[in-house]
Amino acid sequence: MSKVKFELEFPVHASPSMLYQYFATPAGLEEWFADRVNSRGKLITFMWNDSEEEAKILANKADERIKYKWTESEGDDSYFEFRIQVDPLTKDVALMITDFADDEDEVEESKMFWENQIDELKHTIGA
Repeated sequence: MSKVKFELEFPVHASPSMLYQYFATPAGLEEWFADRVNSRGKLITFMWNDSEEEAKILANKADERIKYKWTESEGDDSYFEFRIQVDPLTKDVALMITDFADDEDEVEESKMFWENQIDELKHTIGA
C-alpha cells in the first residue's frame, strides 16, 4: 500500500542558520521534537517516554534542508523533510515540511501533529 505525501508551509521569524540547528542537531531536536535524541553518524534515534524510533539522514544541506527516513519504513518511498525557504524579495523565511501518511484518513491527523510540533518550535525560539 502506498503512502500519501503531503507538504506544509509555516512562516517563521528566524534566520535560516538558526532554524536549521533545530532540525539537524540532537540538542536542537530535543528542544521541540523528541524527549531525547542520539546521533551516530547518519543514524538518529528519537526517544519519547517509553518509545524509540530510528531514522537515517538521507540528505543534508546546511542552513537549507535535512531529509530523514524512518528505518521501520525501509520498504517504501516515504521520508520526512525540513526545508527552509527564503523569499528572494522580502527575505521572509518559511519552513516547508514534507511527510507521508499511511492513507488519506491519516493526512489530517498528521498535519495536526506537525502544526502542534511547529507551534512548540516557534514557542521555543520565540518566533
